[in-house]
Amino acid sequence: MSIIFYHVFLWAYRLGIGLIAPWNKKAKSWLEGRKGLFDRMAAELGADSSQLAAEKYPVIWMHCASLGEFEQGRPVLERLRATSPESKVVISFFSPSGYKARKDYKGADHIFYLPLDSRQHARRFIDLVKPTLVIWIKYDYWYYFLVELRKRKIPTLLVSGIFRADQPFFKWWGRLHRYMLECFTHLFVQTEASRKLLATIGFTGNVSVSGDTRFDRVIEIAESRESLPAIEAFCGDATVVVAGSTWEEDEEELDHYANTHPDIRFVIAPHEIEEGRLKEVEQLFRNKIRYSELAASRGTGEAASQGFKGLRPGQPAPNVLIIDNIGMLSRLYQYATVAYVGGGFGDDGVHNVLEAAVYGRPVVFGPVIEKYIEAVELTELGGGIVIDSALEAESVFHRLLNNEEEYRQACEASRDYVYGKKGATDRIVRYIQENRLLTS
Repeated sequence: MSIIFYHVFLWAYRLGIGLIAPWNKKAKSWLEGRKGLFDRMAAELGADSSQLAAEKYPVIWMHCASLGEFEQGRPVLERLRATSPESKVVISFFSPSGYKARKDYKGADHIFYLPLDSRQHARRFIDLVKPTLVIWIKYDYWYYFLVELRKRKIPTLLVSGIFRADQPFFKWWGRLHRYMLECFTHLFVQTEASRKLLATIGFTGNVSVSGDTRFDRVIEIAESRESLPAIEAFCGDATVVVAGSTWEEDEEELDHYANTHPDIRFVIAPHEIEEGRLKEVEQLFRNKIRYSELAASRGTGEAASQGFKGLRPGQPAPNVLIIDNIGMLSRLYQYATVAYVGGGFGDDGVHNVLEAAVYGRPVVFGPVIEKYIEAVELTELGGGIVIDSALEAESVFHRLLNNEEEYRQACEASRDYVYGKKGATDRIVRYIQENRLLTS
């Protein structure tokens, strides 16, 4: 791709966002979040800028495309904050979903949207942030931002990078993309396969296989064991299927099994929770209740087994709980007997299987997993089970819930896989410390 085509892409992206914004909430949020961005940044960073100049505090800037990448970078950021408490932390997001979910995150001093890439935007953004160290999570490469960081000789690390042969970096026309990679001081990649691919285009000395920091993050969450009383009450002593990050295709694989097994509790956490989407989910399941209703029904502290408010005489108690909030999913999986992770029936592929596997549970998902090495590896080890249809889903659930030995082996495989991959955060932080990237 030439710089001319890159400009055409940026122009088309901005035009497309503007055209769909009137009826697309994400596009509208993308635009509104960037209105007056530099004025807000100047107002927020103004006091810090003079302080930083006088006292020379280091500034860590972490960029994430969205929420998943934030969670991926979070272990590194929090470790750096602990070892360098005098540092200031700035986080940027490209996606509205990531920004909205973490705009109040207490571990950062400032959180902003990243403006659309341009030479002027990159210079102004970096002038305001004045980063000492930049941490770029996984992907979301923007030419002018990366070039400007390189010109200013600001250490810039790619964390948890993953590379495939079909990406532009490895094509004859991918010179612009390769140049973006050249702007990184060091590339921390998840796999040996990624390291070997980068070596084919000349990246050798500044590439390390660190692993994926998501393993450290999910282990941290699991070991904190933060309880959810309303969920505990709903589940009781029943067998529980927790289905996370589901889309319509996923729910259609589950509804018959849930509707014909009232003794099993199902916790469904849709990937999107707009009202229209929640109503679609409700239509599929007979005996259901939303989390917000459940929480209200437990206002007096009654356990779910003691009954739900609002039930008609003779009406069965709900066996399907629909989660209508964001931020709870990683803790929900602790209550699962079997976990189901959505996305595997869509073009983009399965969502984060590690959040479920860390609790030592069998993880079931759809067939689109080829871009997600952790789902592939988990399946190969027996902790993950791929399904292609609702009939196969029911067969797998029945088998896991009635064959103790198969269930035990799947549980052990899941937990061992996740815990065997921990340590990426240590490797990255050690590099930063050994190379004194946060000291002037």
